[in-house]
Amino acid sequence: MAEMAQITLEDLRQLAVQTLSDVGYGDRHAAAIAEMLLQCQRDDCQSHGLFRLLMCHQTMKAGKIDGHALPHIDPSEGAIVRVNARDAMSILAVNEAMPTLIEKARKFGMAAMTVNNCFHFSALWPEVERLSEEGLAGLSMVPSHSWVAPAGGKRGTLGTNPLAFSWPRMGKNPFTFDFATSGFARGEIELYLRAGKPLPEGVAVDDEGNPTIDPQAALDGAMLTFGGYKGSALSIMIELMAGPLIDDLTSAQSMAFAEGQGGAPYHGQIILALDPYHLSGGRVADNNARAERLFADILDQGARLPSQRRFEARARNTERGYVEVPKALLEDLKKLGG
Repeated sequence: MAEMAQITLEDLRQLAVQTLSDVGYGDRHAAAIAEMLLQCQRDDCQSHGLFRLLMCHQTMKAGKIDGHALPHIDPSEGAIVRVNARDAMSILAVNEAMPTLIEKARKFGMAAMTVNNCFHFSALWPEVERLSEEGLAGLSMVPSHSWVAPAGGKRGTLGTNPLAFSWPRMGKNPFTFDFATSGFARGEIELYLRAGKPLPEGVAVDDEGNPTIDPQAALDGAMLTFGGYKGSALSIMIELMAGPLIDDLTSAQSMAFAEGQGGAPYHGQIILALDPYHLSGGRVADNNARAERLFADILDQGARLPSQRRFEARARNTERGYVEVPKALLEDLKKLGG
């Protein structure tokens, strides 16, 4: 078990902003990225919290990202919001275009945001939960690097390809899930490596296609999708939805673009927003009650809803004003800034 250290939420934000600024991110990007990292760490998501500062640092050092470019939103009268991140991180682009996406979803009943030419490393749930806060259902997908073998294969062709969904609930936390279509997220394997822990069976193969529980062998080989052919098919769908559909790169093309330099993948993102008022014919309250009966039946069986533990962590950490992170990670981050 890694030795943990406590850090206040404000100190976490300052550490993230300072680290990002020192390596070359502009003020607006540093603030947007730091807020995303804070939200993830506050929710006890170690793999997408402060740990991701290491990838942000590595991405800038690789020399391809623009830490100051501001996103451009194409003017449109339709239901599509096209955003060009202009070779910067995706988060600021999504933040800038989110109000337009919400406005269009309320006007048309559904709308889509496409983010092109972006580097991406972050969790997807904060973005779809923003839609739920506005009473909208949200769905988001991205490819990554081709680290994942398709079902029946033995080399990386697909990305970890996360999928996130959020459903608004009246007066309650939304129903939200956010998971990679790989058996493990890439960041989780890196955390296992840092902790010296073996992986579970069935999540990776080595560079010869043999099953492995060694994190380094998994990183050198290929990850596997969850659920065999079903997870593989979902992953391929995400490659298409967040790649060719929106005129952007597949995970294999993203990997080639990186030229072995590491850092965050470079590709696109798609976010869909759906308005329950339009789609239910205005019967929002009735159908919210229908959904709540479904959730109640799940909970009555002793099961839990996705993100339930995350919301509990959010409430706990917000109340006490600090989070726990691996002590070794804090030391590594302090070294980045000298």
